[in-house]
Amino acid sequence: MPRLMPDAGPQRVLVASNFVYTVGSGLYLTAGVLYFTEAVHLPANQVGLGLGIAGLGALVLGIAVGHLADRYGARGVYAATLVVQALATASFVLVDGFWPFVLAVGSAAGAKAAGVAARSPLIRHYGGDRPQEFRAYLRAVTNVGISLGALGAGWVVQVGTLSAYQLMAVGNATAFVVAAVLLVLLPPVAPAPAVGGPRWIALRDRPYLLLTALDGIMAIQFKVLTVAIPLWLVGATAAPHWLISGTMLTGTVIVVAFQVRASRSIDSPAAGGLAYRRAGVAFLIACSLISLSAGVRAWAAAALLITAVVIHTVGELWHAAAGFEVSFALAPQHATGQYLGVFGLGAGLAEAFGPGLLIALCITWGRPGWYVVGAMFALTGLAAPPAVRWARHHQHAHRTQLDSVAKVQLPRGRPLS
Repeated sequence: MPRLMPDAGPQRVLVASNFVYTVGSGLYLTAGVLYFTEAVHLPANQVGLGLGIAGLGALVLGIAVGHLADRYGARGVYAATLVVQALATASFVLVDGFWPFVLAVGSAAGAKAAGVAARSPLIRHYGGDRPQEFRAYLRAVTNVGISLGALGAGWVVQVGTLSAYQLMAVGNATAFVVAAVLLVLLPPVAPAPAVGGPRWIALRDRPYLLLTALDGIMAIQFKVLTVAIPLWLVGATAAPHWLISGTMLTGTVIVVAFQVRASRSIDSPAAGGLAYRRAGVAFLIACSLISLSAGVRAWAAAALLITAVVIHTVGELWHAAAGFEVSFALAPQHATGQYLGVFGLGAGLAEAFGPGLLIALCITWGRPGWYVVGAMFALTGLAAPPAVRWARHHQHAHRTQLDSVAKVQLPRGRPLS
């Protein structure tokens, strides 16, 4: 067990806070939509529209709050986002119409996006020599926590009463409060020193913005397992419906067991670019196998789907590790929160538009759509290595410029070494 735990101290505090947070998140991710449709009785199309509005509104907050974390200290800003998220989640019990729903989920989504950016300087500061690897460890813990939360959500769905769903919302909010309280045990991180130049440097870093866009396109793959495969399995294959749970469990176990190991070999931006390329190929193969599962016997469809999920999840490991590497390694130390807030734009757009795109191509169009989606992932992966090389060249040029400015600003007579 000690090998499975990080070193005592700040890392364990961050892991404990993250674990409690994700147990609460697992409750909502599994049964949140059902709460609004089954308990609050909102039409499904209104719920989908409201979630889309909330996702788009949350995009800009990550950048702004990440900048605040850089300037005023990440621990306090991150804790504040958790408290806001807890209050927003608790307000779900008061929702009785569309616009209160949009306000509640919009506040929760905004606080979540802000928290991801505000936590990034903490991960970089306390993550050791390889914060990317510690971030991978946190992702494995996240999958464990969400799985445990999903078990509680299963009870809520089985009971199906308004009180049970409201208890879920309160439990979710309580988990966020506990996660915030645990951060008191974390030593504060001093604000990053101010550096001359434009304030919003991340938005001016075109190579980093390109990588953000490529990662966002690739991030649509996260919706393949949670949106496209369940709909495809039920509507287009003869596979047993219980296999939906089997595919989710298979992916979760692989991520928990191998995410840290996959990240250890991706230890430079160049390696991250190659990992993106491997991930794109894996997604292409997986999408092709999924398309072949239609029109065959149940056992063959089940075998094809499980094989596709395994290959897809291996690609997911490479994609996630590549994102951790390039997002941290190419972000300047003094603007970690701002840069990671920008990098989160890609995943936010994938969250907002990915489900609709996959449904249109893979479910409505059918088998040809799976090949189009797979080709999209493969081409994105091929574009990643040259984009990484451009970003590294830009980073080197920017550092050289800053060093030149610093030397010019030194007091007269002070040695340069």
